[in-house]
Amino acid sequence: MPHHIKLLIIFVSSLLLLSNTAFAENNRSRLLEKARYNAIAKVPEKLISSTQKQKLLGKALFFDENLSEPAGQSCASCHHPDFAFTDPKQNIPVSAGVHPDRFVSRNSPTVMYARFTPPLHFDEDEGLWLGGVFLDGRAATLEEQAKLPFLGAVEMANPDAATVVNKVRNAAYAPLFKALYGQDIFDTSDAAFDNIAKAIAAFERTRQFSPFSSKYDAYLAGRATLSQQEQLGLEIFEAENKGNCAACHPSQPGENGQPPLFTDFSYDNLGIAKNSDNPFLSQDSAFNPDGEDFVDIGLGATVQDAAENGKFRVPTLRNVALTAPYTHNGLFTTLKEVVEFYNTRDSDTRWGQPEVPKTMNHDELGDLQLSEVEIDALVAFLETLTDGYARKIMR
Repeated sequence: MPHHIKLLIIFVSSLLLLSNTAFAENNRSRLLEKARYNAIAKVPEKLISSTQKQKLLGKALFFDENLSEPAGQSCASCHHPDFAFTDPKQNIPVSAGVHPDRFVSRNSPTVMYARFTPPLHFDEDEGLWLGGVFLDGRAATLEEQAKLPFLGAVEMANPDAATVVNKVRNAAYAPLFKALYGQDIFDTSDAAFDNIAKAIAAFERTRQFSPFSSKYDAYLAGRATLSQQEQLGLEIFEAENKGNCAACHPSQPGENGQPPLFTDFSYDNLGIAKNSDNPFLSQDSAFNPDGEDFVDIGLGATVQDAAENGKFRVPTLRNVALTAPYTHNGLFTTLKEVVEFYNTRDSDTRWGQPEVPKTMNHDELGDLQLSEVEIDALVAFLETLTDGYARKIMR
């Protein structure tokens, strides 16, 4: 046999051996993972409650990249813990789906503190729409929200709930799922899909998503002192004749001492321009039939009222320093740029024309007349809202 043929045989055999070794290792890892969930499922209620088990299951579902079609995208792909549960791909203005050529129209909002968002409702006293999950309020609860990305054609792209359920049926954590919801739970796709959402929502209600552990929280508790610049930023944030940010982003504890959420859950049209860098605008017409003419009308589409067009839910400012890019279409890349927009929207042409001018807020932003020192101070204060301050000072 020629020498080069022998070398080729040896090379191919080596590849097969490596492949088989990798397969065996993956299979072993999967079996160990399944055994672990089996063990958790059998732990008595008095040692690990069903509530705790449901949270563990929710975490497994949240990070499972096999739940998209094709596999490769999880909830965490657009809501990563290192970025305050927003999209880690901060170099593009909106989020990509499991198919790399498909994009949603919006920047993924943080899931942190979302547990406190009330269902969408019209407040008769205020004359305003409040609450609702997603930036347009179209989901009433975390459970309802958790279902929709699974079935979104530009997100996780599963054709139906049954497809998602079948993936969970074959997952390593399936024994825990059955222990919680019944051994025959996978026989009914709708019930199983409901419980998938329920488990994810249970995980999103854990302290990991709402730790209230920022420097500002420590300051409110008397355990930290703001710098001179941060203190000035807080004063500007709250002053009605300066930033007046607290009008929509309340910064003081509630009546019962509950920490501020830095959102009043209302809706507003800030006068944001169209983002020409938004890849959603140029993608295949199957996923954006309006092409470059697309206009995101936000709440108006949810409540079917043109008076609400262009309005989006006021986000929490907690962890805002970690969640670039900013605004619903990812128009701004830095926090300072956002503050500058609020400050000079009406006097600086660089901000462009508002996409939906008719419902734009003219009363609370646009010409704040803040100095450069005040802008920097405001940004410095916003940076005190990042969670994990206690861990930093203990290092």
